[in-house]
Amino acid sequence: MNRLSAVVLIAISLNLPAAAQQQVPAGAVRAGTLSFDARATAGDFTGTTTTVKGEMTGGELSEVRGWVEAPVTALVTGNDRRDRDLNKSMETGKYPTMRFDLDGVTPGAARSDTVQAELKGRFTIHGVTREATLPAEIVIRPDGVQVRAQTIMNLKDYKIGGLSKAFGMLRMHEEIRVRGDVTFAPGGKAVD
Repeated sequence: MNRLSAVVLIAISLNLPAAAQQQVPAGAVRAGTLSFDARATAGDFTGTTTTVKGEMTGGELSEVRGWVEAPVTALVTGNDRRDRDLNKSMETGKYPTMRFDLDGVTPGAARSDTVQAELKGRFTIHGVTREATLPAEIVIRPDGVQVRAQTIMNLKDYKIGGLSKAFGMLRMHEEIRVRGDVTFAPGGKAVD
């Protein structure tokens, strides 16, 4: 490597923070949206909630831990009958919340205030806990940390039934796309 190339590489590395060393403040959820996209014989649909709570620890990005949860009954699809079916299938009286516990962050490429990362943790849905790795984009700003992630989830993995109605004529596909867009405000704790 010639001297000019080495100088350019050093200059670039001094101006871009190392993703693993990004400092993030501890905080609680200030705003968030959790949603899923589903396919069904009667038409595709989306379920969404903005009733989200959670918190995260601070420190280097690779050391951040936390959790996010929402009441299942807060998910709405825009169709009252489908919402009732969803709550019946999810047995919301017995399993009222869905939750993601963050066990680790693997930072990737960083650009300005944004870091690509993998979130490693566990979903607890319908009384079943399963490990998951979610690709995510993390935006770190002085007024908060925004985390956007999505993954494909198979409802059968969480023992969710009731996906078929009318002798199988109306059926929901067991794979859904789950998305989260959550902003944590520095300081404070989530209310349980």
